Amino acid sequence: MKKIKLEILGISYSQSQSGAYALIFGEEGQKRRLPIIIGSFEAQAIAIELEKMKPSRPLTHDLFKNFATTFNVSVTEVIIYKFSEGIFYAKLLCFDGIKEVEIDSRTSDAVAIAVRFKCPIYTYENILDAAGIVMQEGDESLEGAPGKSTESDPESEPSGASAEYSHMTLKELEKKLMEAIDAEAYERASVIRDEINKRKRNKE
Repeated sequence: MKKIKLEILGISYSQSQSGAYALIFGEEGQKRRLPIIIGSFEAQAIAIELEKMKPSRPLTHDLFKNFATTFNVSVTEVIIYKFSEGIFYAKLLCFDGIKEVEIDSRTSDAVAIAVRFKCPIYTYENILDAAGIVMQEGDESLEGAPGKSTESDPESEPSGASAEYSHMTLKELEKKLMEAIDAEAYERASVIRDEINKRKRNKE
């Protein structure tokens, strides 16, 4: 079965599940999108790596990468291979220089590991047919997307959390972001990062 390469387009608060996040994939070079609902911890783990934040201590996915590379094991690709009853299934393809091994994984964990190994993420046509959305010009809403993850329900983000930072300058926000990372307050860091990204988009 032909593999279809995906690219991560972004992470946003889920409009359909309170306290969760939507991880948005795009089919490379095409208009189809594959939204997957994930928990806040996994969203932060992905965002921290994408934004090149440096935690004061390794997160679980950083530990996985450090452990694997210490023993000369690399993750060569991630495949989202199944979609059943609203749940996505993924696997890691690992290589130790001699043999390749497939390891089952939650999709959110697989993606958090993939961004650390900088390896490609793939899926199949039948999954995009079942759970993908074709975006029209000017249509940015992914409300009602069918996909959800296998995570348990995450804690809800406090209402209006970003309002606390709306009066701060970009320099102040960047300082607050580093303080939150140093304190390992990744939920707060995620909110500050979103505010910084919003400011930068508004300047473009």
